[in-house]
Amino acid sequence: MSELKDFYNDGFGWICRQCERELSLDKDPQSKSRLMTEGEAESKTPELSNRAMAKWFDAAQTALICPRCSVTEPVDVR
Repeated sequence: MSELKDFYNDGFGWICRQCERELSLDKDPQSKSRLMTEGEAESKTPELSNRAMAKWFDAAQTALICPRCSVTEPVDVR
C-alpha cells in the first residue's frame, strides 16, 4: 500500500494526521489514563482516547473518512 497524505496506520487503526496534530495541542497533561475512561465506562456515551481515528467511507473499503473533520482520501490497496 502506498503512503497516504492525510492518514497513517498506527497498527491499531487509521489516524487522521491533521486532527491528531490539533488534538495533541489541546491535550491536558493531567488527563486520566485510558484505563479510567474506556472499557466498561459508567457513562452512556464513553469517549475514546483517540478522537482522530478514521473510518471506512464505504463498504468496499476504497476510501477513509475522518468523522471529526470530514477529510476523505482514496486508498489504493495494490
